[in-house]
Amino acid sequence: MRIGGPVGQLYTPESTPQVIELLREHGDDEDPLLVMGGGSNLVVGDIGWHGAVVKMASTELEIDGELVTAAAGVEWDQLVLTTLAEGLSGLEALSGIPGSVGGTPVQNVGAYGTLTSELLDSLSVYDRETGLLERWTPDRCGFGSHRQSVFKHSDRWVVVDVTYRLGRGAQSKPIEYALLAEKLGIDVGGTAAPADVRETVLELRRSRRMVLDPADHDTWSVGSFFINPVLDEVPTRAAACPSYPDVKGVKLSAAWLIHNAGFPPGYGLDWGNGLVGLSSRHALAVTNRGGATTSDVMKFAAHIRDGVEACFDIRLGPECDLINCSY
Repeated sequence: MRIGGPVGQLYTPESTPQVIELLREHGDDEDPLLVMGGGSNLVVGDIGWHGAVVKMASTELEIDGELVTAAAGVEWDQLVLTTLAEGLSGLEALSGIPGSVGGTPVQNVGAYGTLTSELLDSLSVYDRETGLLERWTPDRCGFGSHRQSVFKHSDRWVVVDVTYRLGRGAQSKPIEYALLAEKLGIDVGGTAAPADVRETVLELRRSRRMVLDPADHDTWSVGSFFINPVLDEVPTRAAACPSYPDVKGVKLSAAWLIHNAGFPPGYGLDWGNGLVGLSSRHALAVTNRGGATTSDVMKFAAHIRDGVEACFDIRLGPECDLINCSY
């Protein structure tokens, strides 16, 4: 989002042993530690972070048959490109997503009918409480409910590397997302060439301003700022909202709630100081229109949250990570 204050010390370890060494050296009360990947899902307060920041830059990548193991610092879209070049399919619908490999299990990143947890074989996790590096299987990660995992909003565990089990062949995994299938000219459940799926996904993401472009303020965001709420019971006033089953209840569309509470895409340019607004293409994306501070973003996010709550009795929480800031 191009906001946030300074850091005390910045480290960019380029190998897994360097990552482990730094994790063991920092992280007490006098020397707090923040671990980050690409920063695409991070919002930091104007005061910044006075301790150490470890920005994952490890780039180890290994392909063994259908198993692909990538260090946490590998750029996600570069991994997608590499797997396609190696004749592997499975990640093509996740093309164009910013950030690094280590962040994908945290968010259980998903798009266009594909979730990373569906393809996850195992991962290496460093436990900052015990000082141990462990190999986890997906069942330990707490996936299930929308965009949730044991890693989210917790600083205990650090994902060091991830192994995905992909497929080999000239066809993608079955396309279950209706709009993507339509754009590809196939039926839902059909397949296509993985390269065609990638290009179609990138086209769809560009149309929603969800591919990074430094010249386009609609992309100065963390993607979806608000998470789709999962509720035990849908309030009467939100009965018309699109809903989906979830292991913890019913998932509602945050974008629909925001739009129908009076905040359509592009809202905000006439609100406050005009430095923060919703993307012109995507009601879930809070964007920096140039020169905004974190305080500006928090005030605007609170304005949207309060408006949705007043209209639908639903309080929206953040999908992004908020560091030294809140709304």
